[in-house]
Amino acid sequence: MYGFVQRDKKSSVYHAVTEYLLSERRRDWRKLPSNVAGFHLMFGERNKLPFGRLGHDPGIVQLVNYYRGSDIICRKTAMSKVFKGYAVSMKHSTWEESFKWLPLTFFICPQTVSRMNVQSSNVMHPTPKPDERAELLKMVEELTQIEGKPVAWIAKSSAGAKGDGIKISTDVNDLVTYVDNNPYAFVIQRYIERPFLLQGNRKFDIRCWVLLDYKYDIYLLKEGVLRTASDEYKPDNYSAVTSHLTNHALQKELSKHFGLYEEGNEMFYEEFNRYLQDTVGVTMETTILPQVRDIIKKCFHVVKERIKTNGIGYISFQLFGFDFMLDEDLKVWLLEINGAPACAQKLLPDLARSIVVSAIDPVFPPSVPNSDGNTLFQKI
Repeated sequence: MYGFVQRDKKSSVYHAVTEYLLSERRRDWRKLPSNVAGFHLMFGERNKLPFGRLGHDPGIVQLVNYYRGSDIICRKTAMSKVFKGYAVSMKHSTWEESFKWLPLTFFICPQTVSRMNVQSSNVMHPTPKPDERAELLKMVEELTQIEGKPVAWIAKSSAGAKGDGIKISTDVNDLVTYVDNNPYAFVIQRYIERPFLLQGNRKFDIRCWVLLDYKYDIYLLKEGVLRTASDEYKPDNYSAVTSHLTNHALQKELSKHFGLYEEGNEMFYEEFNRYLQDTVGVTMETTILPQVRDIIKKCFHVVKERIKTNGIGYISFQLFGFDFMLDEDLKVWLLEINGAPACAQKLLPDLARSIVVSAIDPVFPPSVPNSDGNTLFQKI
């Protein structure tokens, strides 16, 4: 019999996985006290995993649900740096040529601090950190000449979540000032001004769940979800939050139209496929998913040498949430990567089962093989 410890009490996904193990796999798995060292499987807290203490028990294979260092593609500022560093190392002329599916991105550090904890009269003034504001302003000038008009940019905080700390504007100097008056680093990206729209001329993004197993094989969940806006897209009014940002919490809090078009502002692949066929004559599989797969594989290739567990005493798997947007030409753009994604309630049971079948069973074979049906994860 195998034993697991659960140290992450907040993750709805891993709560569902542990419940699955204790019900459907009760002959094979038991839950151990969280402080036990001799476990087979750990569901740990993302930022508090004791990686240095793993893999020291002789004869026990230990599997943990995060890859150490995976934050380098899950934090907005870090992802920008690692992709640019990769382009330089590969001697590509520009990182934009290497990652044409990532909006133009610039890393901006605040040069002034508006909020400080002053504990004495001797206030230390922070030394300005190097960033890419000069490169940003140069690019703005070039694009304005090319386009014949100002282009829109979006500022995203490195510490932001659920739509917090986001600002959109065609005035980049205003965005830089906004960053300078915040305590955290930001990325400023070119805003996707011509998105592909749903019924009611509404924006959406696509959440795809991706599994990286202990062998560094990549799996894409066959089902995904569109997070939809409640209100019509207003390209000339960037203060209309529910027109531009598709975050579920913001939509629910701020729009009186939340749930008007889709229950919970969520659309699944089957319905979106019908919409694509009816409006532009394509499907997810023919046009969208091939781009998605290529982007996902490229991302993990870039960071492989920095997060792989070869030669270490423990092994890892991790679930990621990749967020994408389509423009009106049906080009897929990567928005961000979440290293501890939640899941649409409708998909949660299937996702939990699929994590067990695809990530855990290959390491710890069940006593009754293939008793749980097929996984929804497909290797890419």
